[in-house]
Amino acid sequence: MGDTAVAWSDRFMHYRWVSTHPMNPIRLALTISLAESLDVLGDVRLHNPEPADDALLRSIHTEDYLMAVRAASRAEGVTAGSSKLLERVYGLGNADNPIFAGMHDAGALLVGATVQAAELVATGQARRAVNISGGMHHAMAGHAAGFCIYNDCAIAITWLLDHGYDRIAYVDIDAHHGDGVQQAFIDDPRVLTVSVHEDPASLWPGTGYADEVGSGAAAGTAVNIPLPPGTPDALWLRAFHAVVPGVVGAFKPQIIVGQCGVDSHRRDPLTDLMLTVDGQRAAMIAMRDLADKYCDGKWLAVGGGGYGLIDVVPRAWTHLLAVASGRDLPVATPVGEKWCQEADLAAQSLDPMLRSSPVRSMGDEDGTGDYEPWEGAGGHSPVDAAIASVRSAVYPLHGLDPEDPRD
Repeated sequence: MGDTAVAWSDRFMHYRWVSTHPMNPIRLALTISLAESLDVLGDVRLHNPEPADDALLRSIHTEDYLMAVRAASRAEGVTAGSSKLLERVYGLGNADNPIFAGMHDAGALLVGATVQAAELVATGQARRAVNISGGMHHAMAGHAAGFCIYNDCAIAITWLLDHGYDRIAYVDIDAHHGDGVQQAFIDDPRVLTVSVHEDPASLWPGTGYADEVGSGAAAGTAVNIPLPPGTPDALWLRAFHAVVPGVVGAFKPQIIVGQCGVDSHRRDPLTDLMLTVDGQRAAMIAMRDLADKYCDGKWLAVGGGGYGLIDVVPRAWTHLLAVASGRDLPVATPVGEKWCQEADLAAQSLDPMLRSSPVRSMGDEDGTGDYEPWEGAGGHSPVDAAIASVRSAVYPLHGLDPEDPRD
């Protein structure tokens, strides 16, 4: 078995909305460039993906939605009337998901890359696989949402279920709730969906409360950890470690699919959490450790949100690639001047509202990967209260004691 594989294609740059849109694929190119400059990808195999075919896309999405996306892809043929219909029924053409030419092919390529990564792990060609272009966790069966055309996470999980896996843990650390993946498997006891996100009372999509636990035979397999705005590294990590290892250990997955969105960063323009790259790196290491402990190392990691295009995402996802490849980078590692010049040049091509300056270290000032473990329900901070609420909602459904910090 190989160790790590990475899906990569310059065609990922085609997933490009309007120039003012916060999700710009320059973040992907700068990540690969930074990783190469720091020798993170020295012995990692890069796999060139192909777009997912309609049969794969239909495993999650409806036929009429695929037809709508194809119609929108021919942007020059979309009239004002049809555009209103596409927006109202299929979520295409609004500010979050503006229509662009070729959007079907661009979205299908991201799906193909994540499914390819899943197949590499499932067939033993790699123990860990990464697709930083993936993580489109908001797309629903019949409509686009939150910058996401097709839900590569849910499609890859479905592919794994169809190819011999029957216990899959999906762990989502994006600042936004992983609503599309949760919805796809809300009543499927074979899939555990765990989402650590900003409180839905303060952030779109307004779902992901602690009492959303799954339905029927799947009760307990949806786990939501909503955290208050302003949560910093140490408290975020306390919440993660107080809940996620317990439910993952009880579930006993065969593979972990990790959505590693980095819009939880304190500089992200769209969210209100206060993590640093140091804390995000610690979360990625924790996810890898869970895969090593429970899944013989089988870990499929995808990207997701992250809108600090120059100053945050390339560093955070370079850490993801490093963690996946077992070449962990110390946060004190300097970022080379040549890459910073490249990033400065790239920033000039962006809309002024999206520009930022590169940071010359792989960590952030005052960042930390350390935390104080949760000690029980007696804590009075909002984060401790959130932990107690989540554990009370889901731990008994896994045969765990919600009040015992050892569980």
